[in-house]
Amino acid sequence: MTEAKKKFKFRVPNTYLLIFSLLVLIAAMTWIIPGGQYDRAVIDGREVVVQNSFKYVQNNPQGFIDLFISPLKGFVEAGLIIGFILFVGGSFNVLAKTEAINSLIHKLARAHKNSKLLQKLFIPVLMLMFSLGGATFGMNEEIIPFVLIIVPICLALGYDSIVGVAIPLVGAHVGFASAFLNPFNVGIAQGIADVPLFSGIGYRIISWAVSTFIAILFLLWYVKRLSKNSKISPTYEQDELRRKNEHFDDVYNRENHFTVRHKTVLITFALCLIMIVIGVIELGWYIEEISAAFFIMGVVVGIIGGLKVDEFTKSFIDGAKDLVGTALIVALARATLVISRDGQIIDTVLYNLSPYIQSSSPIFASQKMFIVQAIINFFVHSGSGQAALTMPIMAPLADLAGVSRQTAILAFQFGEYTNIIIPTSAVTMGALSMAKVPWEKWAKWVLPLMIILFVLGFILLIPPNLIGWQ
Repeated sequence: MTEAKKKFKFRVPNTYLLIFSLLVLIAAMTWIIPGGQYDRAVIDGREVVVQNSFKYVQNNPQGFIDLFISPLKGFVEAGLIIGFILFVGGSFNVLAKTEAINSLIHKLARAHKNSKLLQKLFIPVLMLMFSLGGATFGMNEEIIPFVLIIVPICLALGYDSIVGVAIPLVGAHVGFASAFLNPFNVGIAQGIADVPLFSGIGYRIISWAVSTFIAILFLLWYVKRLSKNSKISPTYEQDELRRKNEHFDDVYNRENHFTVRHKTVLITFALCLIMIVIGVIELGWYIEEISAAFFIMGVVVGIIGGLKVDEFTKSFIDGAKDLVGTALIVALARATLVISRDGQIIDTVLYNLSPYIQSSSPIFASQKMFIVQAIINFFVHSGSGQAALTMPIMAPLADLAGVSRQTAILAFQFGEYTNIIIPTSAVTMGALSMAKVPWEKWAKWVLPLMIILFVLGFILLIPPNLIGWQ
């Protein structure tokens, strides 16, 4: 490459600048897009939009001061997620201090090297588990702790950070978007649309299975290419440096002492995860309870691991301190919602997108719904929040377009495929930050998968319209 070409080589801004630039763009949009508002009503404890209640209201453009206040508001509104990240980071650093994870990595690396079956099943089984979590109990924020474990394991096994973050992030998000028992998107959307709860599960299971299979194939295809040339990895240089600094490069040669104490620590951690799954599914646990469970786990494994009080305290603080950058990214991502909501443009965007759903063909109408939901998801990436915002409008529109409400709900679900890539998602940005994977590198890597999933979504919306799926 010549000096001139090097000089003018395009550089993507870092993640913080990227999200702040997005904030500036959305703030500018509040000066251009008119203010609008739907009336809301509380039905069965949920706030939903009242159909045909949209009205234009006094514009509320977001100015210079609003722009710089929004990250603080985002920090406050995402306080639970941020607190969760810091507590998880602290607890996992205590777990790491016991050396149990390192011992497990060494043992797993050796087993992986010597077992062809494990080599073949490692990625598919893990992705399937995360996808099932997204499809059943709405696994979302819960993936963040797993990033801290799976990325180092993948680096030790010869994969890269991309694979490490893709297993939980893509797995859970694909499962979430094609869910069949997820109460946070399917359950709420069906309740609002007056569709029997968790009905249509047969076709949703098919959609989930196909989506998950495609995601697994994509990652395995990448891993195969990676095995032939590790330099194709977008994170090759930083991964090599990390392997060297954390001694993953000699993981097969070092003597490994996998003691009873290490095993007891890991059993305690596994019991914590089982408790969290039961709590989420059976007891309605959310971030507060999950965070407390990880905090308790940190204290218990610290005691079992023989850490002194000073060691425990320092390890916890250091772990939380390492994730302050992640917390700021989450706050900035949430600020994009704050700006668009305070500027009162979300309802206006929804209202003006709604007419584009009308079509002479129910198939095309449902596919347009998919596109509209994907656009709305950029601003509102909460499954329950988006259901409450859009389904009161989309359900009657589906009736007019000859699309069954069941199909309209599926189109709404598929719109959440974009959570895998959108920089406004606090969970996605938090997971990437924990994995030390820059968003721009992730976006470039995952874009082909997003295109495949969109095409798949269009295809999967055809059979329901042909068979009159109800």
